[in-house]
Amino acid sequence: MIRRLCACLLGSASLAAAEPFSLDFPVDCTLGETCYIQQYVDHDPGPGARDFTCQGMSYDGHKGTDIALPTLAAMAQGVRVRAAAPGVVRARRDGVADRLHDGRDLAGKDCGNGVAIRHADGWETQYCHMRQGTIAVTEGQEIAAGTVLGEIGLSGRTQFPHLHMTLRRNGTVIDPFAPENADSCGSGATLWQDPPAYRPGGLLSLGFAAQVPDLAAVTEGSADDTPPRRDTALVGYGHAFGARAGDVLRIVIDGPEGRVIAHDAPIEKPQATLFRAAGRKAQAGGWPAGDYRLTVTLRRGADPLETRATTLTLR
Repeated sequence: MIRRLCACLLGSASLAAAEPFSLDFPVDCTLGETCYIQQYVDHDPGPGARDFTCQGMSYDGHKGTDIALPTLAAMAQGVRVRAAAPGVVRARRDGVADRLHDGRDLAGKDCGNGVAIRHADGWETQYCHMRQGTIAVTEGQEIAAGTVLGEIGLSGRTQFPHLHMTLRRNGTVIDPFAPENADSCGSGATLWQDPPAYRPGGLLSLGFAAQVPDLAAVTEGSADDTPPRRDTALVGYGHAFGARAGDVLRIVIDGPEGRVIAHDAPIEKPQATLFRAAGRKAQAGGWPAGDYRLTVTLRRGADPLETRATTLTLR
């Protein structure tokens, strides 16, 4: 089991002489488009949480980097996980079901399906929450950077599809974004070959619906499966991550005859992910035919963190 083995190393396989250690990005996705980083390593030694930039994209005791997918539909399409560096597979697990964690005891399988890889000079990477039936490597296998390990899943202790990658050296957790100075607040060395851009929050998806969707539909990616018609309500929704208290999610719909709605939804507490929706019932005679533009903005203070827009044509 990965969680029980993570403190010890297999000694039967040899590795090449130590070289400067660096990491490739371990997921076949495009940050900011098809995936995003949900949480970073917690650098706060106390009960609080702060990431390597001294902001709040973490939680108390978090020991890895969470690379997340926006919906379960994206997970179902298959998103490959790759080895971030060359090494030898120390441990692997498969067979844990993909499902939202409901609080039950996982009997030491919090990581779900995963792989642990031993690298040179005491380094180790661990990959968790992978999709059942996709683990593609075996214990003792020597692999290159970029070798496919499996796919992102929903196994173990998780509420959203993502890869949790933990980096250790000689058993100590290391943040690849700040390996030398936990108090650097974003400056200094990194272990990434191509450092991923830091996003302090942003939008995951937006869309039109004929009624206010529920959270399950949004996270499944099915919220806009039944789009509005001219005789139904006209609703716009936004799905965001990394929100803080005081942020505002603004939802605006403009139609062929002017503005339909402009709604500001204040965020009252930090939320890893959230969605808000706003709309209006169909007016007498139905909505005018034409194009309707939905614009969603996540705003922090005076600054928009991200704005996205989409268009619906009613005929």
